[in-house]
Amino acid sequence: MAVSIASRLDHPLLLVLLADGQLHSGEWLGKELNVSRAAVWKGMERLRALGVEVQALPRRGYRLSNPVELLDAQRIGAELGPQRIGQLRKLELLFEVDSTNTRLLGNAPPPCGSADVCLSELQHAGRGRRGRRWIAPFGGGVALSVAWTFSDGARTLPALSLGVGVAVWRALVRAGAQGVTLKWPNDIWFQDRKIGGVLIELRAEASGPAHVVIGVGLNVALSAAARREIEAGGVRVAAVADACAVAPSRNLVAGALLDELLSMLGQFEREGFAAFRDAWMALDALSGRPVQVLLADTAISGTARGVDQEGALLLDTGDRVQRFVSGEASLRVIEGDT
Repeated sequence: MAVSIASRLDHPLLLVLLADGQLHSGEWLGKELNVSRAAVWKGMERLRALGVEVQALPRRGYRLSNPVELLDAQRIGAELGPQRIGQLRKLELLFEVDSTNTRLLGNAPPPCGSADVCLSELQHAGRGRRGRRWIAPFGGGVALSVAWTFSDGARTLPALSLGVGVAVWRALVRAGAQGVTLKWPNDIWFQDRKIGGVLIELRAEASGPAHVVIGVGLNVALSAAARREIEAGGVRVAAVADACAVAPSRNLVAGALLDELLSMLGQFEREGFAAFRDAWMALDALSGRPVQVLLADTAISGTARGVDQEGALLLDTGDRVQRFVSGEASLRVIEGDT
């Protein structure tokens, strides 16, 4: 397993020293880093500019607003089974990036059967579905992308996001979560609130291999301030910790997620969505509930009836059952349903 760790910080150790959330004096930090107190102050300003919430207490020192478990390649790798380690061509751990998906899309695709993976502590241009911004407070979530090459993209891709959803659910169960559900076609839910989402992007010809990048963003633990910021955009938000008796390790979540995604990709290549449809249907958050399907110029109301063999949404409008394909339609629950 090849591991590359990169950072644009002059003193990346500064963040490591602050990660425990405890108060540390500028003098102590300077001694640990072998720099002046002025350099410590400049380092704090760089962290703030990158979106890291650092508190400064006059004559006392600095601390993060909340303790942070920094991502660790070894701890993530410890969650991977031997077969999945064999599939992993490259694991890249970054401190900051525009988007983990964009980074992998810009690289040459991995050979069939192998995966390139990118995780980052901070994303400056994280994206959700339909170009929406993905807000990921520092230290509060996991932003992970996997690059994979399908030998037959046309056959495998239409329902891939649903297979990814099942893999994410399995990873969260491993982390101790209960009650997590899936919302067609890209969302991970807990009690009708969004824990995370899936963004799939690809480079493919009309026929033949497809270079696919699967991005997964998960809220692992969120402060009250982070929840308010996200919900200001109209999203009802939840975190993995809400579904767990004990708040999970970010590295455990990231490692279990990577392990389950790699396992799913190999099986999806061989068997397609058929291997995951029953599991997805059992986790369907909206089955039997009144919903609206949003198209480019209209909205159609009905009752959700799961998905067909190709992963298309089935909507019972009363007089017939209509079929909708991911990428052409969005789905939302009708407020006030029970």
